[in-house]
Amino acid sequence: DAFCPHASPSPGEGFKAFPRQDNRGRSAVLWYPVMYRSKIVCLYCVFLYTRDFLTDKFVSHPPPPLHASIAENKASLKRTHTEVWSDSPNPHDRKRIDGCPVGLKNVGNTCWFSAVIQSLFHLLEFQRLVLNYSPPARVLDLPRNQKHRNLPFMQELRNLFSLMVGSKRKYVDPSRAVEILKDAFKSSESQQQDVSEFTHKLLDWLEDAFQMKAEEDSVGEKPKNPMVELFYGRFLAVGILEGKKFENTEMFGQYPLQVNGFKDLHECLEAAMIEGEIESLHSAENSARSGQEHWFTELPPVLTFELSRFEFNQALGRPEKIHSKLEFSSVLYMDRYMDRNREITRIKREEIRRLKEHLTLLQQRLERYLSYGSGPKRFPLADVLQYAMEFASSKPVCTSPVEDIDTSAPPGESLGPTSAPSTAPSVAQQQRVPVHKPFTHSRLRPDLPMHPAPRHITEEELRVLEGCLHRWRSEVENDTCDLQGSISRIHRSIDLMYSDKSMMQVPYRLHAVLVHEGQANAGHYWAYIYDPHQCCWMKYNDISVTKSSWEELVRDSFGGYRNASAYCLMYINDKKPFLIEEEFDKETGQILSGMDKLPPDLKRYVIEDNELFDKEVEEWDAMQARKAQQEKLDLASAAAASTAASSTSTSSSSPQPMSIIMAIGKSSSVYEKNGPEAAFFKAIKLEYARLVRFAQEDTPPEIDYRLQHIIVYFIQNEAPKKILERTLLTQFIFAFYFQCKSIMKVARAKLDLITPEEVNMDAYEMWHQDYRNFRETTIFMVTGLELFQNYVEALVYLIYSHQYNKELLLKGPYRGHDEDLLTYYRRECLLKLNEQAAAMFESGEEPEVTSGLSIMNELVVPCIPLLLAQDTEKDLLAVEDMRNRWCSYLGQEMEANLQEKLTDFLPKLLDCSTEIKSFHDPPNLPSYSTLELCERFSRIMSQDTVEDC
Repeated sequence: DAFCPHASPSPGEGFKAFPRQDNRGRSAVLWYPVMYRSKIVCLYCVFLYTRDFLTDKFVSHPPPPLHASIAENKASLKRTHTEVWSDSPNPHDRKRIDGCPVGLKNVGNTCWFSAVIQSLFHLLEFQRLVLNYSPPARVLDLPRNQKHRNLPFMQELRNLFSLMVGSKRKYVDPSRAVEILKDAFKSSESQQQDVSEFTHKLLDWLEDAFQMKAEEDSVGEKPKNPMVELFYGRFLAVGILEGKKFENTEMFGQYPLQVNGFKDLHECLEAAMIEGEIESLHSAENSARSGQEHWFTELPPVLTFELSRFEFNQALGRPEKIHSKLEFSSVLYMDRYMDRNREITRIKREEIRRLKEHLTLLQQRLERYLSYGSGPKRFPLADVLQYAMEFASSKPVCTSPVEDIDTSAPPGESLGPTSAPSTAPSVAQQQRVPVHKPFTHSRLRPDLPMHPAPRHITEEELRVLEGCLHRWRSEVENDTCDLQGSISRIHRSIDLMYSDKSMMQVPYRLHAVLVHEGQANAGHYWAYIYDPHQCCWMKYNDISVTKSSWEELVRDSFGGYRNASAYCLMYINDKKPFLIEEEFDKETGQILSGMDKLPPDLKRYVIEDNELFDKEVEEWDAMQARKAQQEKLDLASAAAASTAASSTSTSSSSPQPMSIIMAIGKSSSVYEKNGPEAAFFKAIKLEYARLVRFAQEDTPPEIDYRLQHIIVYFIQNEAPKKILERTLLTQFIFAFYFQCKSIMKVARAKLDLITPEEVNMDAYEMWHQDYRNFRETTIFMVTGLELFQNYVEALVYLIYSHQYNKELLLKGPYRGHDEDLLTYYRRECLLKLNEQAAAMFESGEEPEVTSGLSIMNELVVPCIPLLLAQDTEKDLLAVEDMRNRWCSYLGQEMEANLQEKLTDFLPKLLDCSTEIKSFHDPPNLPSYSTLELCERFSRIMSQDTVEDC
């Protein structure tokens, strides 16, 4: 119950069998590991984000149990509740783009539901069956479970499908259908079941619902269930059991396949179709052996394979996922598995078996050539012969006696038996006591070669040896090449064994691939579904629906990449196009699309939902219009107040007015000769030239002229000239000085001459707002870096600085600061907080554990999607490291209360499927003057840590 077997694990020690029968008497056995029937909860969670967090907003709502949100500040860690991610308050963000498929919202641990439902929905024949389903007339006579569960689920599924057809929303909410399905699995021990069990339950309910209708509609005839006709096939089991032959026909739906030990889908199928000793199945000898073969007698139009990528590790006492690579093709020919091809398939299988035996022998022979030698280290034989030939042809080069002199010995000291004696030894030398020196007394012989080489070899011996080695090496290389060629030919023969036309008459085309990413106890699901009309693959990842490619599908589905691999493959009969063909209007012959597909009751349902959404859009637009109008009024009031204030005082801390006054001062001679207008032109030209020089100057990281002057920011970002002109004129007007009143009047007159047609005031305000955002981003960044050692306080500042900065950089490379710097510190802050919280959890002390989990729930967990949205290698590795740190506790012994808290927390860490929108309101920022902000920025950017980053 609490543990998920995932597919069909082989029964073994520690497992218990639960036989069951369906409504048609078909038997099955479910295997559950007994030791895991406890409080351990299987986690199916999400960590893939494809949405742009820049446009997102956090809002506060009552929380479901598996979600958390960012904290505003350190005080929020003391809150007793958590807040959740919610839909964007802006309905335009949730508006469906014409022609784009509709996504499904993850409503908590149900990303598998989205993948399964999308795969079925885009089988247009299945879609038509669901949309046109009508409940039986005699509902009251039905069993309780059918009328209170199956039929309500069927109606909710119809509603869901109708919204997926005609909704104006980008994604819809499947909560009602999911809750009915989940109710069937509720127990006191488990909150979540195996995805394969949910999928089986889903198809069983659909089958039951259509069976009821089929029995009511067929009077005196055998009822035909469209679900059975669509998804179920039959196979013949033939074999020998304890010496007795048997032959049985069985029905199958989702066909289970083991993955471990196989390289492609055909190998999995071959292994599934044959059990035991195949030779005994069709021979008179060895009749005591047991074994069986499966032969498909009837394949369903929709052929589904369950890939068992999970197995129970008896040693560790927990399930593990199989990450090995398994290839599959976009077109699968099923002829070799059909009963009508039994004899020819057996012949080909025997031929393949013979070829593989021969292949094994050839590979063993090749291995002897490629790994030659009797010791632990082995080398290619051709290389060994080459090395021997190089040794034989080497010339000996002896060492020089001078090279062996101990240069550290004192003058006159004996250098060894080969040294010449001194002609006149001194008294000191005669009295010196001999000292043993191992490095000088054990010198190498003077005739020892510098490099390995034969000591004694004649020219004739060398000539004979080189001839032999050359000949042997050529023989070895030829033998190796022949073996490799033979192996390649056998591989090709095996690959082409079923390529003749007679064995390519039953083509199945890949329709959908359901992918799982994660480990056995936690992960995320999504689906790749082929769109035959656009001839491309689409990726359905909860609310996100995007175009994809076969290459991306292969990367995510074959296995071995970021723990992602396919767990279910859905193929459709390529000779039955009605499965994916659109429906045509019987009168006009036109393709039915959109709302035209829906029956009247569902059409009304979708229209009502679309009207609600339209109303939401209208209310949002009206509210935004009111806000915009109020902002304009506030801006006008602020501008008037600023103008009035500028006539009486000047901010001593702002360098902008002072620079303008200096420009005016430099034009005083022009003022005396030609009047105020000429002086104005001279001053504004000087000021603009100064700012252009700043904009073009290469500066160190601690100097950013954009902070010092808005015009520098505009120049670097190529703002329109009229916006530059108006901004500079406005600053000349505000630069009050008792000697420049007349120049100010000229500036005012020039400003009044700029008409609304020349300057788009909305664009003008947008540029100024961008600059205000740039300053706010700088303040957030500087504050976050100043507080970096206090990770809790620094995190919110760094998150907001990164968010605002990224939004600015989308408009141009010079609109914001270095993104790598902010990304680095945001990531490092989260990693430090994760380590801090993990250490507190490991302490086992109740207050420490509670505080550590609070840090994770309210700070780290809500920020993980922001790192995933970046999709950079370092951010993804950081998320993986954080998750691995906490998942590592699953295999450790701990107290029951810690186990319970860990089990409750892990889904929050791993499930990030719901749409993220924004943070709460950012912390209040003090108003810094330009000079103060520049000083703080210069100080923090001069630190070694920032420079190293």
